[in-house]
This record gives sequence, C-alpha cells and structure tokens, in this order.
Amino acid sequence: MEPVLPERLPKGFEGTPPPTRTPEARLEEAVGLCAAIELEIVSASIARIHTPRPATLLGPGKVEEIARAAEEGDVDVVVIDHALTPIQQRNLEKAMKTKVIDRTGLILEIFGARARTKEGRLQVDLAHLTWQKSRLVRSWTHLERQRGGVGFMGGPGETQIEADRRQIQDKIMRLERELEQVRRTRDLHRKKRKKIPQPVIALVGYTNAGKSTLFNRLTQSDVFAKDLLFATLDPTLRRIRLPHGREVILSDTVGFISELPTHLVAAFRATLEEVLEADLILHVRDISHEDSDAQSVDVGRTLADLGVNPQTGAPVVEVWNKIDNLDPERRAKLLEANGPDGAIALSALTGDGIPALLSRIEAFMAVGDDRFELALPVTEGELLAGLYQMGEVLERVDGEELIELTVRISDKQKGPFRSRYGAYISGAD
Repeated sequence: MEPVLPERLPKGFEGTPPPTRTPEARLEEAVGLCAAIELEIVSASIARIHTPRPATLLGPGKVEEIARAAEEGDVDVVVIDHALTPIQQRNLEKAMKTKVIDRTGLILEIFGARARTKEGRLQVDLAHLTWQKSRLVRSWTHLERQRGGVGFMGGPGETQIEADRRQIQDKIMRLERELEQVRRTRDLHRKKRKKIPQPVIALVGYTNAGKSTLFNRLTQSDVFAKDLLFATLDPTLRRIRLPHGREVILSDTVGFISELPTHLVAAFRATLEEVLEADLILHVRDISHEDSDAQSVDVGRTLADLGVNPQTGAPVVEVWNKIDNLDPERRAKLLEANGPDGAIALSALTGDGIPALLSRIEAFMAVGDDRFELALPVTEGELLAGLYQMGEVLERVDGEELIELTVRISDKQKGPFRSRYGAYISGAD
C-alpha cells in the first residue's frame, strides 16, 4: 500500500520545489521491491492521507478496508511503503491480524536476501540490528515483564526489554568491530593500489539505473545484472584499459533509493568509501524513467549524506543510460549532443554512446598530465609493460635496440614515473 501524504516544504523555503515522484511511480517501485524478494502481490493500492494519525498513520476506514482485504485474500504480510513508528506498526498488526512491515523493513529484507560476501552480510546484519533496537522502544509490551532481582534487598531486577536491548547492543558492537577490520583491510588494499597509482572511477546511481550493465560493458565482466531493484549489493572493482592504453579502476556500488534509511547508509559506509576515494564519479541515470529527475535528486542527497561535494571533491559526470528505451528521434538527438561537456547519453545494453563516455573519461584523466619522450632497450620488457600500466602511450617506434616512446603521465604518477624511468627520459614538455 502506497500512502500519499501532503507535501510540506521546509519553513521559509523559497524557489522552485525539487522534482518529486508521482504516487503511481512510487507504487510501482514498491511493487518492484516486493518482487525483489519474490513476494506474490495480491493487491496494490494508493491511499491519500490528509491528516496522518500518530497511532496508525492511516485513517480508521482505510485500516478496516485493508484488514478486510487481507483476511479475504489470506494475506501473510502487508507492506506499507512509508516509515512506521514502532507503535504504528504494532497497532496496524493488531487491527489487520497479520504481519505488517514498512519501507525500511522491506529494504532490509531485500538486502538480507541479496548479500553474498562476508562484508555484505555484516553490513546487513548491523543495519537490521540497529533498526530492530529502535523497534524495542515502547513496541512490544510483552517484553516489559521483569526477571527476579538479586542482592541483599532483592528488588524488581532487569526487565526483559532491557535484557533484549543489551543483547542487541552487544551484537551491534561485535559487528562494528568486525566491520572496522573490513575497513582496515580495504584501506590496505587501497594503499597498495596507490603504490602504482591508478585513477578510480566510481559508478553511482538510483537502483536499477543500469550501473552493473554499464560496468559489464566497460570491463567485459559478468557481474550479476538484472532488471531488478538492488540486483547488485556487494562492491566490485575491475581494471579497464582506455582506448589509448591508460589503465583505470572502475568501481560498481550498491544502488541508491529514495528515503534510504540513515543507518543503512552508515552500515554500508565501508563499501561506499570507494566513492569518497574516487577521482571521478559517474552518476548513472535511467533517462527513460518518468521520474528520472526526482531519482537524480535522491542520489544527490545520498551523496551529500556520504560527504561527497562536487565543488570540493571528485567531479561528477552524469551518464544518461537506457536511451534504447526512447523513440529513435530523441535517442539520435541525445547521441548528437555527446561532447566534451554536459551529460553523456548512452545505452549500456546496445553499446551506443560508449565511445563518447570513454573519450570523456580519457579527457578528464589527461588534465594536468605531462608528456615525456623516452627510449627503452628492447630487452626491458617488464619496464615496457609497466609503462602501459602507469601512463598513456601516445606514440611508439620499435627499433633494433631501442623502443622510442612518447607517453603522457598523470600528475599523481609523475613521482613514481621519474624514479623508475628517469634514466630513460630523453625530453619533456
């Protein structure tokens, strides 16, 4: 069920309101979230709420209507696509006589079903326990019974809810320690990469925007990609070689979604640190989606929550994906507009526009580069291979004894380049 509440702008807000998603699109997304964990949808509807009720969010007539439909359809779970307080959830479950979960609970269920790596499972468990801990507050009255007291004077002892909350907190602390170890391991890997510094490009975007399909197209990989919300959960990194030989690292991340719970963002911070460390961020948008602008706003908010600021940090380039879903005329116009500035339109599925994206990435990586000319002995095969990894080979002439090369080296690579190839440099500009 999709509740539609009155839009309320912040006090003193001036200007054009940010784009918002239509109730129909939000309902469609909620149905997609349910399908992601293979729930069979018996009924899906929109409920317009003029005055949200503290006890149930919904009005009594709507609660009764859903309860009747749940009984007639033999429904096991009712999904409310909105955040519910513990009291609201408990009251709705009592009135509907079935399990009720809200948007946060549904997303947690999906993440729990999708996590494959140890890190992913740790992150999901931490997010779930943090959410569950908040549910204990004034939620289930049966947890208020007390254990027998101990000590000289006896006394009421510890309530069951306090014991459960303490156990959950202990588990949270253990998971946080394990995730801290994961973060340290990731930092070590990152430091190793920086010894042979290769630029990192991070893919971000709304869930189901086509990030993993684009990742597979660029890296020739087979990362799981499907027309499914949150198809990718665990981070993936691959090296890719740009058209002129330079190597960069491409990182695929978990998809964002509107109203993503803050504790979920916090739990996945170790994974999303790759975004914070990136040299370039590609914001992948499903340009064929009717709510593409609103989805873009949601991604921008999540990036801001992570501390990503395009003005002070890595630049963000918009990638307008899924142009194959547009009519031929609009698709052709978007492709013609691909250039050195602005968004890049493409189809990760068909490959249209991919060369323009690679050219943009190469042009960005070339900013601040210097050109060097050097001559390597033909016997130095290892040095030659390292040169292709470290920079961009612009020209190469093979002789009998020497290989003459013109290379372009990024600013961050100049130190390692000079220390390794200084004896072979014949000129620079």
